Amino acid sequence: MGFAAGELILEVGYGPDCDDVLRSEISTMTGTQLIEGHTTEVVDGVILWWRDGDGDLVDELMDALTYLSETGPIWVLTPKLGRDGHVDSSEIQDAAPIAGLSQTSTIALAQDWAGTRLVARKAGKR
Repeated sequence: MGFAAGELILEVGYGPDCDDVLRSEISTMTGTQLIEGHTTEVVDGVILWWRDGDGDLVDELMDALTYLSETGPIWVLTPKLGRDGHVDSSEIQDAAPIAGLSQTSTIALAQDWAGTRLVARKAGKR
């Protein structure tokens, strides 16, 4: 996922269906506890657990950007195909540019969860 030691990671959308092993691995990798909910601190990354029916993804991405450093990624974690709450990849592809983000990759992160990495779009060179 690209997180490094000492980084602060904001976690949004945690619920009982989330993968606790993945959460633990992220905390071990960074050496810090995940910051749950909202914060007033600038964070180095965001993990957003997102399920079908959770609301407006654009709004949630915009909220996450409020706390994110300029170079930090947002990982949108969604249930894999066939799992309850599965989100079609087109929903993320549509929401990302509206929020000023670009999709860089999508990978399987846990038994039931896939992750899509989003980063801030770079301004064009002149």
